[in-house]
Amino acid sequence: MRKTLTALAAACCALGAATAPAQAVAPAGNAPSCVVVWQTTGTITKTGYARNDCSRTLRLKIVWAHGTDGQCHTVRPGGTIWSKVARGVRTFDGANSC
Repeated sequence: MRKTLTALAAACCALGAATAPAQAVAPAGNAPSCVVVWQTTGTITKTGYARNDCSRTLRLKIVWAHGTDGQCHTVRPGGTIWSKVARGVRTFDGANSC
């Protein structure tokens, strides 16, 4: 019985790891509250995203602590921008209007 529970727990953990969602981030930066931000982390890089869920076109950039921010982009409603950096001391700080 103990072996079965251990195997079942291992299978659940493996399944959860395979389907883990992108890391959600509380709204940060000075972008309007209708901009959704999140990040994903890989083995070498991390990527910050911002999706314009507003009803108007915005100028947005991804904000990173401890280094250069992403470029400023014009983002139409429903559009998404992203910025990729090397893993390390850089922290994803959301999106700013620019």
